[in-house]
Amino acid sequence: MRQIPPVTKNLLIINVLAYLAYAVLERQGIDLNSLLGLHFVMAKDFHIYQLITYMFMHANLAHIFFNMFALWMFGCTIERAWGEKRFLFYTIACGIGAGLFQEVAQFVSFAVQGLAAYDSVNIGGMIMPMSDYLNSWNTVGFSGAVYGILLGFGMTYPEERIFIFPLPFPIKGKWFVCIYAAVELFSALGTTGDGVAHIAHLGGMAIGYLIIRYWKHQYYSRSGFNGWDGYEVGTHASAWDKIRSAFGNIHFGGSKKSNDNYDKSEKDDTTASNENQAEIDRILEKIRRSGYDSLTAEEKRKLFDRK
Repeated sequence: MRQIPPVTKNLLIINVLAYLAYAVLERQGIDLNSLLGLHFVMAKDFHIYQLITYMFMHANLAHIFFNMFALWMFGCTIERAWGEKRFLFYTIACGIGAGLFQEVAQFVSFAVQGLAAYDSVNIGGMIMPMSDYLNSWNTVGFSGAVYGILLGFGMTYPEERIFIFPLPFPIKGKWFVCIYAAVELFSALGTTGDGVAHIAHLGGMAIGYLIIRYWKHQYYSRSGFNGWDGYEVGTHASAWDKIRSAFGNIHFGGSKKSNDNYDKSEKDDTTASNENQAEIDRILEKIRRSGYDSLTAEEKRKLFDRK
C-alpha cells in the first residue's frame, strides 16, 4: 500500500470499507445500497447526495473486485502523472457525470414506455405499485468513475502498450479505450435487462473526455503554445519531447553579438541563459514526476516568464 499514491489508496479504502459495511448491515436487515445507491430522480427514495454516495456502493464481491482492480491498475499511473488534486477532481466528476447520464437514460425509458399513465406494473405475474417499481431503479458502483480513468489513461498514454486478457499480444492505450467504448456502446444499444449501467459507463468516459479537452485548451491559453497535436494531459514521451523542445527555444540572455565583439559580457549572458535553461529543465522534470499542481508559485512564474 505504501507504493500506491494517496488519492488512489484512499478511494480503495473507502470503497472496501463501504462494501464491508453493506455486507454486515445487510444481515441486520439494513440495505445500504438502497439508502445510498442512486435512485431514479422521480422515485420517492431519490436524494441529491446519492450522485456521490452511489459510487462507493457495490452489488457483490465480483463487482467491487473488478472496479478496484481497474482503479489500482490505472489510477496509480494517472495520479502520478496529473497530481493528487487534479486526479481526485477528475475521478469524482466522472462518477457524478456517469450518474447524471444514467438518470437521463432512465428518464428517457420512463417517457418512452409511457409509465406516467399507469399506477402499477405487471412484473412476472406480480402487480407492483408504480412507486415501488420506479424505486427499484437503483444504480451502484464505481464503474462510471473507472471508465473515466480508463479514458484518461488512453488519452495520456495513447501509445503505451498493455496486455489485456485474453488477448495474447499487447495493444496500445488508445485502442484499448476505443475497444471498451465500443463494447459499452453496442451493449447499451443491444442489451436490455442485464443489470449493467452501460449508459453510466459511457457517461463517465464522455465527462472525462470533456474535462481533458478543457484542460488541454486551458494549457494552450496559459502557455501561448499551440499545434501540439500529441499533447493531452500527462507525460507521454512524444508530447513531453514537444514541451521540452518548446521551452528549449526560450532564451533568457541578451541578444547575440558578432564573433568580433564577443567579450566577457556575452559570456556572462550565455552563462545566465544556460543556468535559466537548467532551471526550466528541472521544473519540467518535476511536472513529469509529480504533475503541474506540484509546482510552487515561483516555479510557475519562472516557467512562463519569457524575456
